[in-house]
Amino acid sequence: MEQENEDDIPRPKIHPLKLFDVAKSQKRLLYACAPMVRYSKLAFRQTVHRFGTDLCWTPMILAKEFNRSHFARDSDLTMSSAGEEVPTIAQFGANSPLELSRAASLAAPFVNGVDLNCGCPQSWACAETLGAALMHQRELVRDMVVATRERLAQDGWAVGLDSDSDIDYASGRGRSVSVKIRVHADLRRTMDFITTVIGDEHRRNIDWLTIHPRTRSTPSSVPINLEALELLTSTFGTKLPILVSGDAFALSTLPYASHLLDAQPTFTTNTSKSSSYPASSPTTSAPDQTVPSKKLQQLHLPNLSGVMSARALLANPALFAGRDSCPWEAVDVFLSHAARAPLPLKLAVHHLTEMCGPGFGPDRNAALLTKRERVRLTEMGNWIDVVDYVDEVRSRRGGNDGGVVRYA
Repeated sequence: MEQENEDDIPRPKIHPLKLFDVAKSQKRLLYACAPMVRYSKLAFRQTVHRFGTDLCWTPMILAKEFNRSHFARDSDLTMSSAGEEVPTIAQFGANSPLELSRAASLAAPFVNGVDLNCGCPQSWACAETLGAALMHQRELVRDMVVATRERLAQDGWAVGLDSDSDIDYASGRGRSVSVKIRVHADLRRTMDFITTVIGDEHRRNIDWLTIHPRTRSTPSSVPINLEALELLTSTFGTKLPILVSGDAFALSTLPYASHLLDAQPTFTTNTSKSSSYPASSPTTSAPDQTVPSKKLQQLHLPNLSGVMSARALLANPALFAGRDSCPWEAVDVFLSHAARAPLPLKLAVHHLTEMCGPGFGPDRNAALLTKRERVRLTEMGNWIDVVDYVDEVRSRRGGNDGGVVRYA
């Protein structure tokens, strides 16, 4: 994000709301990659986009530090200056309208939209009135998104959502404003929060909403609150697009149903003609990927617009291409992008051990590498050894997706 080089960097041209429209026209949900601390870096975002993820989030960026430190801007927001556009949302942690609007202004030339984190449950964030602590500050959240939208409009980023105006998708100047939330134990408080934040029918303050249907204190091992999700999507899903985050382990095992989740080919908004890995059908890519109809009949959510994944996508970047486990092709793509957008070796190796592990799909006994081989991978001290070892193991197994390891 060097100032003198800004003119050389291609500006994002896709408004995220257009992606929602494209997904809906293809009779499917929008697919999103959640913000993950340490892991939502450029090489990983490029990888999941290649395999059908429509919209990617950065890790949460502290707005105050982002505004004041050039080092923070360079390290926290890494974007590609070449190749296809990977639609990216910069997520900020903030508790001040001024700080959030300034950070959004700095990030706007490089991203497709900005998002306010109202869901991080970590104690340090809540102690600073960030993340989930903002779920008790609905007026402050409203003021932050309003100030951000006004600042972006002043900067010429075409963000107006008045009832009598439309987003100019073709101009490439549109930048979205959104919020990611958790829920309260008392859902009436959540409904009051959303009503306050989204604005009225004449002027909407945010473009869409991401809901993680767990409270701040609910561990990720506890299933998401489907009753809360049903209530909130039925109440607000006709007013703006809603994404759901949580328990998206495989397209064939989602804990809810939708007319956009019927068994059919999975499409992608990745328009790259050079892609060698097109999205595949979740019902035909492997014999064990049949959609279990009893599971899909649990809860019908007709007003849900998209699904966001974190842990499962980390383990299987091809999740939204309809694959229930990570294929070798995803490892190839990740290594290729990591060579062009380098990651610290330990972080890259962690990505590889996640991808080559059993994952979160229906078959939890499948893995590209055994546990011992993954441990051996973590002992590597340089990139050459890592790549050589992965190639060696893959060659030993025949080098295709049929060579996965299955534990007895």
